[in-house]
Amino acid sequence: MAYLFGVDYYPEHWPRERWRKDAEMMREMGISIVRMAEFSWAKWEPREGEFHFEDLDEVIEILAEQGIDCILGTPSAAPPAWIIRKNPEIQPIDQNGHRRAFGGRHHDCQSNPVYRAHIRRFVTAFAEHFGKNPHVVGWQIDNELGNSHGDLCFCPHCEARFRAWLAEKYGTIAELNRRWGTAFWSQDYASFEEIESPKLTVTGHNPSQQLDWMRFCSDLILEFHQFQADILRAAAPEKFITQNMMGFSDKFDYHKLGEQLDFASHDQYPGGHFRPVQGVFNGDRMAAEVDYIRSTMGKPCWIMEQQSGITGWEILGRAPKPGQLGLWATQCIAHGADTVVFFRWRTCTVGTEQYWHGILPHNGVPGRYYREIRAFMEQNRELLADLQGAMPGKAAAILFSYDQLYAMKIQPHHPELTYIDHLASYYDALYRRNIPVDFVFEEQDFSAYPVLIAPLQFLMTPALAKKLHDYAAGGGTLVLDFRSGVKDADNIAYSEGALPCLVDDLCGITVTEYDCLRDCMGRVNWDGVSYDCRWWSDLMELTTAEAIASYDWEFYKGTPAITRNRFGRGTVYYVGVGMTAPLADRFVDELVRQDGLRPLMDTPEGVEVAHREKDGLRWYFVLNHTGERQAPAIPAAWQQVYGEADRTLPPYSAAVYQESIE
Repeated sequence: MAYLFGVDYYPEHWPRERWRKDAEMMREMGISIVRMAEFSWAKWEPREGEFHFEDLDEVIEILAEQGIDCILGTPSAAPPAWIIRKNPEIQPIDQNGHRRAFGGRHHDCQSNPVYRAHIRRFVTAFAEHFGKNPHVVGWQIDNELGNSHGDLCFCPHCEARFRAWLAEKYGTIAELNRRWGTAFWSQDYASFEEIESPKLTVTGHNPSQQLDWMRFCSDLILEFHQFQADILRAAAPEKFITQNMMGFSDKFDYHKLGEQLDFASHDQYPGGHFRPVQGVFNGDRMAAEVDYIRSTMGKPCWIMEQQSGITGWEILGRAPKPGQLGLWATQCIAHGADTVVFFRWRTCTVGTEQYWHGILPHNGVPGRYYREIRAFMEQNRELLADLQGAMPGKAAAILFSYDQLYAMKIQPHHPELTYIDHLASYYDALYRRNIPVDFVFEEQDFSAYPVLIAPLQFLMTPALAKKLHDYAAGGGTLVLDFRSGVKDADNIAYSEGALPCLVDDLCGITVTEYDCLRDCMGRVNWDGVSYDCRWWSDLMELTTAEAIASYDWEFYKGTPAITRNRFGRGTVYYVGVGMTAPLADRFVDELVRQDGLRPLMDTPEGVEVAHREKDGLRWYFVLNHTGERQAPAIPAAWQQVYGEADRTLPPYSAAVYQESIE
């Protein structure tokens, strides 16, 4: 059975008398799947070993009567007060050495064996009880793993696990000392027992130790997830397992997590109160996050939490404008979501999320949000059923690496440079040209993509260098850029060879100097047009490459800034600067003209086109993210699925078209 639309529901927050009415309203709206229980441990196990699943049984039965099935979340993100009182040592310790207290969520150390025992007891009982229920079709493990754990946990249990992880990786302490470069600042270790987690110190930490700590934290969370997945699969092997991810969240490796899942899920909040700028178009970042989550497993994903109203904890976000809730959900479908689950059914009257608004307001009376989301479901139900399993066609790929992300987070060089923002400069320019993007990972085959963009390849290994050489030699168009080939896999700077190390011949250049653009912008001249650049300037000498843009300022004026090199049957570009949006647009124009990337169509600013294809059919989604009516030039061959008869787009609306591609 395909589940098209769902909602996150918290019946424990509402009187029993309301449950049946909620279920009836959900059915009338078109909801067929509900996620529940991920924060309700205290209710289901009020005392150790005393399980009370009766209320949840009743809710599941009430929903089933309306044709609605359930996903149950394991509630390990919210251990109850009685566990904390009995075992306060399970609370995590932050980088300052302070123990975080009960009262929020994720107040737990995921390596603590006592906490693991509590989880094993509960999840085993949970799985054995609900695993037999045919209306429970799947599990979500925990909730937004990695959320709230950015500075956690540095407790003795985590340190002990870290030492064991290091011992397994390096074998001997002498090998660790060599590969960490501990001769610097007298940091040599005589045994693994001397190593601590990188807590707050008086100066910066060893970057090699920090990189391994981040890798360890990722592996620990993956093992924590697997620990629960094993229990669930043993009890109910026929039920699916997923996890609600958070776009480019960096605490652990989502691509590796995909090995444990039946499908990936994502939480999508375009108007989140946590976003630094409110009321500003961010469709590019929202599209990128869905593309990324879809790419982690290479197949359609679910949206497990889709914004359904104003978001907010202590501070609130902006109110979604009329049409935006449906538009945002349609964008997720356009970029590869097979199921959209809205968060939440009804705005809660208690607790931290009193102002994280749901489909229904506090009083439970349907309003604008309800009407708009219901209209979205009615409009997209048949379409989404047809789209199940459909994927975008392959065009541009962006190489994503948690190791590169971690290494640049440790040493960002420029205070405003981040791996994700830099990656986004390429993605956003492709997005503005309506060019489809997949994200790929180092172990994958790149050959299916005509263009591969590999930003900030700071850590360069011989294996990765060979894959990049082979890709270009085979006819691919490769984009590398500044700070590539600087370090090895241990975060140690290369001492031999020219920058970019291991790929200098591939790029046809050597980097002789560089300039960190602190408190200033640089300038680049490309065919007589001057563009601002930011963050960084690589100073290059050409070997086999040609300059296609040069610097237009500073003592290195007139020297190469962006180059192009023919390698084998392919082309390699080297971008020596951080690109502003106009420069990135010019660069993507170069890729379109020279290397065969094909935009889906040209559109006015703020109008997006995305596509999915299956069984010889391609569906085009045309999305108007602006507050004005737009009239993009829709090709006559595209057959309309829905939209305005004159093919214009009202403010904050979408239209869908179809064509045969056989």
